[in-house]
This record gives sequence, C-alpha cells and structure tokens, in this order.
Amino acid sequence: MITYRLADALPRHVASELSHSDDAKNRKRAEALLDVGYGSCILRRPQVARVVVENWHHFDAERYRLLSWVVMPNHVHVLIEVIAGFSLSRIVHGWKSFTAKEIARHIRAPGTVWQEDYWDRAIRSEEHLASAVAYIINNPVTAGLVDAPERWPWSSAANTHLSRSSRMPKAMR
Repeated sequence: MITYRLADALPRHVASELSHSDDAKNRKRAEALLDVGYGSCILRRPQVARVVVENWHHFDAERYRLLSWVVMPNHVHVLIEVIAGFSLSRIVHGWKSFTAKEIARHIRAPGTVWQEDYWDRAIRSEEHLASAVAYIINNPVTAGLVDAPERWPWSSAANTHLSRSSRMPKAMR
C-alpha cells in the first residue's frame, strides 16, 4: 500500500517531526491529521482527482496491477502489485512527476504539488491485503466525507467496473 500527500497536507512542524521518525505511532498520527483536511485540498477538485486516477490506470497491467485506490482531498492511497522488471520507486516517481505538471496546469499555479517522499507497506498475507483494501476504501467514511465508501467518487469502491476480487494476485485469491 502506497500513501503520498500534497506538499501542504500537514503543518510544517508536523511534517518535520515525521521526517525524523518512521514509527507506527507517528504514521497513525499523520494519517489522522491528513483526514482532518489540512492544506489546500486541491485533490477535492474533480478535474484534479481525475488526473491522478487516470494516471494510475494508464500503466495498469503493464507496470503494475492496480488493486485498490482512493484520492482524498489532500492525500492518496493506492494498492498495487508491481510487475517484475519495474521498481516501486520509479513507478511512484512517474505518477508524482506527471501529475504534478498536470495539476499545476489545471489549477494554474506553479509550485510544489506533492510531498517529497511517500509511505509504502508490503502486503504479507491475505488478511493484511483485506485490511489494506478495507482501509483504503473506507478512508472517505473515516474522514467524515461520505457515509458509505461507494459514495466517494474518487475511489475504487465507487468504480465497481474494476472488480477488485478479479484483480487480486492469484496467491491472494
């Protein structure tokens, strides 16, 4: 599971504290703060969210398999299975580089769009996979944006034509 956020998604002092530690407690704190909706929240704009989602789909089944995703107002979560021969860091770099340019063009504002780094977690079991998918699709509900996952339009839960069960890695089905 990969999480990355807008450059202004956390107050500077919090972002600085988090950059010096990567423990589970700090990650949970950051996730809770992200759900508050700090910063510009430009990902709430449909044309901006669409850029991110379409970018993920562009190399789906070529460089990775897209399993579950959500675009929140100031951050994103995406779960993929990387295809052999491609590196996660290059995939995420490509997403962020392309979308930063497109987002800047859409909002007509120069400047840094994304945080410098990203968080990733390896999926280790079927239970962990189910937990990660549940976290991703329920994030808009947890953040108080909607009352049901399928009501958030920028989520794999709302886009049922992308059946998660048929896209799960064979070992996880």
